[in-house]
Amino acid sequence: MAEVVVAGAAGRMGSRVVACLQDAPDLRLVGALEAPGHAALGRDAGEVAGIGRLGVPIAADPASGLRHDRILIEFSVPEATLDHLRLIGRVGARAVVGTTGFTPPQREEIGRLAEKVAILLSPNMSVGVNLAFKVLAQMAHVLGDEYDVEITEIHHRFKKDAPSGTALRMAEVIAEALGRDLTQVAVYGRRGMPGERARNEIGLASLRSGDVVGEHTVSFGNLGERLELTHRAHSRDTFARGAIRAARFIAAASPGLYSMQDVLGLK
Repeated sequence: MAEVVVAGAAGRMGSRVVACLQDAPDLRLVGALEAPGHAALGRDAGEVAGIGRLGVPIAADPASGLRHDRILIEFSVPEATLDHLRLIGRVGARAVVGTTGFTPPQREEIGRLAEKVAILLSPNMSVGVNLAFKVLAQMAHVLGDEYDVEITEIHHRFKKDAPSGTALRMAEVIAEALGRDLTQVAVYGRRGMPGERARNEIGLASLRSGDVVGEHTVSFGNLGERLELTHRAHSRDTFARGAIRAARFIAAASPGLYSMQDVLGLK
């Protein structure tokens, strides 16, 4: 049985991972982490998640829970995630990371850490979204440069980064399929008089509203037709179950940097 530590255990995602782990007989929750000073410190992770006492108190010191071959499931902020991954590199643990908003230098550091330990990094743990990544590459390849690409995403009012990591990954997948450099063609919202749309643009727009779990739509538009692919998440349990599936994969993985595409056999 693999042992799991959940970081951000009192958060919107972490608490659902704690809850959904109880339906995974091959995985056992042995640790729960939150930021220093968090109101949930010392409380039982199961009670915070609303499923009853589990005997796992929420702690601030990651060294108290992260040990050799234990699996960290992390949904928090980039700085905390990197601190945890550095510790994982030292002790030989493993990680499933759903944190978004990493800068390019932070991603490079994660890549270096993955030379020593197994790390799975995915901006979205949903099985459906990861299948969408695969399908979007094919759609872009077939439709080609004649179709305008626009991506819109909606999330809850509490989300800190924009565009979402999922929207950015969708844009990256499409840019790769079309042979474009996303840093040169991405347009993040429009205002004023920007002029006619350039043929090679990939547009991204972000909306923040209420308690929306997550919705992403990619539109391929030409003169005369528009083809759209939409994914709507109705519950955070979708992402929690995906992270648990990823934990099973990473438990047996060699050192390296993986994604949900590896878990689902889509590469």
